Amino acid sequence: MKKAHILILLYVLIFCDVHAQTNPAYWSDIVAFKKLDSIQKPAPNSILLIGSSSFTKWKDVNDYFPGFPIINRGFGGSTLVDVIRYAYDIIMPYQPKQVFIYCGENDLASQENITPSEVLNRVKTLFGIIRTNFPNAAIDYVSIKPSPVRASIQGRVKEANKEIKAFFKQQKNAAFIDIYDAMLDANGQMREELYVGDRLHMKPEGYAIWKKIMQPYLLK
Repeated sequence: MKKAHILILLYVLIFCDVHAQTNPAYWSDIVAFKKLDSIQKPAPNSILLIGSSSFTKWKDVNDYFPGFPIINRGFGGSTLVDVIRYAYDIIMPYQPKQVFIYCGENDLASQENITPSEVLNRVKTLFGIIRTNFPNAAIDYVSIKPSPVRASIQGRVKEANKEIKAFFKQQKNAAFIDIYDAMLDANGQMREELYVGDRLHMKPEGYAIWKKIMQPYLLK
């Protein structure tokens, strides 16, 4: 009887492991994107947004930038590792002329021991994938924002932004777009009124700040 129980347990563990491997994190989001594309294929040479939920929740981004062909493929609470994993699903099919990245905040928040330099290395990996496949595309990184609920990691956030900015300064046809300071008050404190109840995701007032800063970088 005990042997039978062990065999059943092993079967369950193997099944769960295989299931996890065939359906990795955020796969449902990727499937949803593919379904959208099958219904209406996006035009090539568009502006692509990739990254985490600050982009995901910008549902009306096209209203903020009328006249610009924008495709939003931000998903969930993704980290840079997740975006890299799905690069060939959420970047390559669109043949973008410009890619905006907002990602890295979840890396720092979900992994206490991750250093800003490790986040930078992940950014470099993602940058390399995009640049290799689209040598003429503009690549822009939107700085990690100041989220009140994540006040404890702001030291690492600022250092990561600093290191990523230095990297992008050395790249051609690329830009670091700093939205951090613009989201602080006159005393350098985070503005709670820019965020919804979770103190992480933004209200339209927060996105209005992003629009003002990002607009000059968008390619026609």
